[in-house]
Amino acid sequence: MAERRGGNDALKFPILIGDIGGTNARFAILLDAFAEPKMFPVVQTADFATIDEAIQASVLDKTSIQPQSAVLAVAGPVDGDEIDLTNCPWVVRPRQMLAGLGLGEVIVLNDFEAQALAISSLPATSRSQIGGGTVHEGASRAVLGPGTGLGVAGLVRARNMWIPVAGEGGHVDLGPRTARDLAIWPHLKTIEGRVSAEQVLCGRGLVNLYQAIAAVNGAEPVHATPAEITEAAAGRGDAASIEAVDLFATYLGRVAGDIALIFMARGGVFIGGGIFQRILPILKADQIRAAFEDKAPHSALLKDIPLYVVTEPLAALAGLATFARTPRFFGVETTGRRWIALPGG
Repeated sequence: MAERRGGNDALKFPILIGDIGGTNARFAILLDAFAEPKMFPVVQTADFATIDEAIQASVLDKTSIQPQSAVLAVAGPVDGDEIDLTNCPWVVRPRQMLAGLGLGEVIVLNDFEAQALAISSLPATSRSQIGGGTVHEGASRAVLGPGTGLGVAGLVRARNMWIPVAGEGGHVDLGPRTARDLAIWPHLKTIEGRVSAEQVLCGRGLVNLYQAIAAVNGAEPVHATPAEITEAAAGRGDAASIEAVDLFATYLGRVAGDIALIFMARGGVFIGGGIFQRILPILKADQIRAAFEDKAPHSALLKDIPLYVVTEPLAALAGLATFARTPRFFGVETTGRRWIALPGG
């Protein structure tokens, strides 16, 4: 039996932390508040029918440590006792996890809340800056990341705590601005007639963009995966692939600028996400920055906001670990997202 309750009282160690995306799941165990996370191999979500099976096989069966608590970040909205992932067939059932995995407590957050928690204390060695801008200490921050989907979250400071603001910002509308955009847009695959940012700014979005460019050019698309497109853009001088990657950078900069305005993120905007880190070497940083600042009548405001690339590949786990060690320093709302095993349950 389990109950849900709010509050940010201390969690019992050892603590299992997990970052569950559409394609990959990453797990670690915190032995105590001072230990570095004990990492486990990355799990392909497609290899397991359920998250419970993945945790049992890839974590619990590989160690003698029995976690007492779990803090999990999932790619999707956290609502109710059955949590569907946006781009993965797994369903997270915390009550079932309590009984089946021997846990005393489970907290489930949005995956980009974990990214937001990470940017509260991301060291300079785990980020690189694109262009100029000045950090305003204590000001709001924001993070977005193209991967299997497009995640977005904010981080605001109040009452001496960092408060992550989760949402589904990756699904905002994305519209054309240039003549080339207007030519490409009719050929983009839509969701019920709508082009959202995620339809372009993620792995399948890059393919969507490339295929639309090929259609405008009157050519058959040659490549079918993000990796093929980026490889063709980097090494073989394929014009459609090069344009797809260039426009990906521009559109990402535009959306990052929008997010900066929404959160008034004078503390910085951070770009993470698996696909972005992989294609970063062939992206033109000046294109991203120019699109980020191109926000008339607020271009001067955007020029002063720092834009960073998150270079730490396990940023979400780092954010979860920071929260799990000292939850009192973060304004994380756990009501309806925290499940606790009752004695004798």
